[in-house]
Formats: sequence, C-alpha cells, structure tokens
Amino acid sequence: MLVLAAGGSRRLGRPKQLVRIGGSSLVARAATRALGLAPAWVGVVLGAHASRIAVELRALPVHPIGARRWRQGLSASLRAGLRAAPAGATHVLVMTVDQWRVSTAELRRLLAHAGRVPVAARYGGSLGIPAVFPRHWWSRLARLQGDRGARALLERSDAIGIPLESAAEDLDTPQALSRLRRQHRAKFNVL
Repeated sequence: MLVLAAGGSRRLGRPKQLVRIGGSSLVARAATRALGLAPAWVGVVLGAHASRIAVELRALPVHPIGARRWRQGLSASLRAGLRAAPAGATHVLVMTVDQWRVSTAELRRLLAHAGRVPVAARYGGSLGIPAVFPRHWWSRLARLQGDRGARALLERSDAIGIPLESAAEDLDTPQALSRLRRQHRAKFNVL
C-alpha cells in the first residue's frame, strides 16, 4: 500500500498532512486506514515538511519513503513509492491523505476486485484514486510526468470502476477546510 503524503499543500496554505480531525492528523488517519487492511507493507511517501510529518507516523508500523523530487508533482511521489515497494508485491493500492472520508471498508472493496486490470474509485463521473494497480502496470505509472496522477491512464484502460463518492471530498483549499469545519463541527474537532 502506498499513502501519498509528499505535496506542498500550496492551495491550502498549510501542510494538509498535519490537519487534525478528531485528534489525528490526516497522514496518521490515512496510514491507520491502510494498516486496517493488514497489508504486508505500507509505505508513506514524504516530501514537503517531511520531518514534521514523520513525527505523526512514529508510532505506526509504516515505512516512510523520501520523495526528493516531490516538487515535480504527484508523478514523482508515485515513482518514489513504487521504487520502494517490496520486490514480491503483485499489486499496490495507492491512496492520498486528503481524501479523508474514504474508509478502510471502502479500500477493502477495491482490493476485493484486484486482478489483471486496475481497480479504481469512481466518483465525479471519472476514475481516480484510491486505486489498486497490478504490478505489470507500474511501468506505465512510472512514466507519468508533472502534477498528474493516473486518471487519464485509468480512463483509457479497461480498469474496473467501483463507486466511491467519499473519495470526491478532498481537502485542498482553505474553502474545503472551512466547509469541513462547518459540516463536521459536532462530530469532529477539526484543527
């Protein structure tokens, strides 16, 4: 499993990985959801604010992965994570920290369909992450450039789409953070 947490959070204006919901940072929440699947390995890709974010992961049995070229965008984080994945891995589930509503049960639904083709969340009319990629797809992912993920590749493939509307709600802007605070004030303490 790969948790992508290397971005600079330019649009949010602060490290989104460190935003706290219900007492836990987004990066710790994502890593905990990944660990809830009992995978053989969980890698967390770090870049911007790496030392501060790594502190949030100290107590968790995850493998921090440095993405030295994180400024090149999502594709650089993905390449760093894939290089660090265990040699015997047959699939990798890729998720981000800012899709805070995605649950372990939903990730399990994606993994249940893992096979020869990618399995991706379907939301907002298209396919995206979280997604499970078979190993023979990793070379395609490694060729991605810039701040673009695998969405275009998924859309042009025979990927299996699993409806997952919770993945549509991410935390990228101050407006999204304000909305999160307003909508979930009673349920979560959002800092």
